[in-house]
Amino acid sequence: MAGDRPLARHWGLFGDETADFGSDFLTAGTLQHGSSHGDGLDLRAEGHWTAEHARALEPLADKLTYGHESVTRLVFDATRITQLDTYGAWLIERTLRIWASRGADVRLIGLPPTYGNLFAKVRAGQQKLTPLKHKQTGIGATLESVGRTMTAVFSDLFTIFQIGGQLVVAFLSVCANPWRFRFTSLINHLERVCWHAVPIIILITFLIGAIIAQQGIFHFRTFGADIYVVDMVGVLVLRELGVLIVCIMIAGRSGSAYTAELGSMKMREEVDALRTMGFDPVEVLVLPRILALIVAVPILTFIGSMAALYGGGLVSWLYGGIDPKIFMSRLHESINMKTFAVGMIKAPFMALIIGLVACMEGMQVKGSAESLGAKTTDSVVKSIFLVIVIDGLFAVFFAAVGI
Repeated sequence: MAGDRPLARHWGLFGDETADFGSDFLTAGTLQHGSSHGDGLDLRAEGHWTAEHARALEPLADKLTYGHESVTRLVFDATRITQLDTYGAWLIERTLRIWASRGADVRLIGLPPTYGNLFAKVRAGQQKLTPLKHKQTGIGATLESVGRTMTAVFSDLFTIFQIGGQLVVAFLSVCANPWRFRFTSLINHLERVCWHAVPIIILITFLIGAIIAQQGIFHFRTFGADIYVVDMVGVLVLRELGVLIVCIMIAGRSGSAYTAELGSMKMREEVDALRTMGFDPVEVLVLPRILALIVAVPILTFIGSMAALYGGGLVSWLYGGIDPKIFMSRLHESINMKTFAVGMIKAPFMALIIGLVACMEGMQVKGSAESLGAKTTDSVVKSIFLVIVIDGLFAVFFAAVGI
């Protein structure tokens, strides 16, 4: 019997008059032509159409499929198939779809009823072959890429404003009903965002201040202007670098954590569960996190700025020979309260942006680990980018008002 052979007859190729195989002596992949009338092609499948015989079936199917492109009628006879699995069913279905895509009249006959349900499930997949996308080059591809990027940017900005509006509504609702606010959650996030971040913030800003002072002394010494390093360190740290370095660190540390937490909740349908129970996810999950950031970032900015000034003063003393008393005296002359206020004013706005972006990306996570990783990466990149943009806008604004 055909089913008793390890790999019995797989394909027969013949014209309108059928021609059988001498399956006892023909090897797998051999084609036998009978008489052909017109542009019709009849194919007969026999034996075991299973994954274990894929090495023999695949090239034979391809040879028949791509060797007779002019055929306008195809009849696939599956009467003599003895075994069929998902691989075999898909191979048959793929062959039929390819012929159908060429405009041929395709028919499948004789499929054993045992395999009808299996073949129906395979056929229920995508009914059309996905055409290969034509890859554009030159100006057209560049314009298309720019257009897609700008669309994504405006979409993200719209989502940020949308979450911002929901946050304002939730904040006003909490102000009207203070008992609804989750103070425990706020304190918990404040501890994680602020207190736990103090060591790394002090370390990074201390090193930044030390590096700026060392480089300044190294170059200013050529002109005999070592003392002006104090002015440079004081102004740069208090106006720009202190808050900027802290916000970049917070975006990478706390912003990514927010996105991962909210994304995990979204994947486990905890956000939907909150809505089902009548809670507002923005009020319960987003508001405490963003308020914690708004409180924590100015505190960390102050701590980081002081650490950077200390690092700059230490290097100025050890490397530049500037006495600490002279350093402090010059620092008092070069900076004032406005210099300090510029950096502190930026901090809560940057914290708000970091929180909005982190929560936006977390709420957009789909049901896969890949989506969670991608959104966490996007959160950090977008937050850092927007922080730098806001810093530039504030720089222009303060320059315009003479601060």
